[in-house]
Amino acid sequence: MPAHGAHTSGHQHGQDNDHDHHTDDTEPALQTLIWKQIDFENIRTLNESESDQGAKIVEKTWPQRLDAEPKLESDADEQLLMFIPFTGVVKLHSVLIRSSEDSSAPKTLKLFSNRDDLDFSTASELQPTQTLTSEIQDIPVKRTLFGNTYNLNLFIEDNFGDEVTRVYWIGIKGEFSLLNREAVEVLYEKAANPKDHTLIQG
Repeated sequence: MPAHGAHTSGHQHGQDNDHDHHTDDTEPALQTLIWKQIDFENIRTLNESESDQGAKIVEKTWPQRLDAEPKLESDADEQLLMFIPFTGVVKLHSVLIRSSEDSSAPKTLKLFSNRDDLDFSTASELQPTQTLTSEIQDIPVKRTLFGNTYNLNLFIEDNFGDEVTRVYWIGIKGEFSLLNREAVEVLYEKAANPKDHTLIQG
């Protein structure tokens, strides 16, 4: 459709401008990039076309972010749901996404903090912590909503019209602080058994 074609063209142009801008922004990005503090082994991605694609694109370092491989592709439709846990508490500043410069790029990204029980059904029904819609490159979040984040869910709800969504790199900017063991146990106990508690009460 003509309207969609015009939208895609604008999307491509915006990506190019953003890319040029952020290439000059290397040092500030590195200073606040959360990478070593991500629990890579426990990253989960729903609807990925191949196992562990989601984890592999998050594991890319800053210099590898422009590499074409590995990449994350959706499978049955355009939606993706990724769970990213941290080894401590993160004060989230922004989410960085490098995607295709075509209609397979993510359009609507919903963020959920501190949930380890999401699937596509619940992610579609629940109120997200924040919804981001833009020419996705380096998107600041409302920091007051993500001040004590120990895991993050990224729900890519749609793209710009393709049947498949493609993402080449995902990065996290923020401030990190370690949790002591007791705090970790409390957090996991608090989040781990909501269904069990419901069953007992019912």
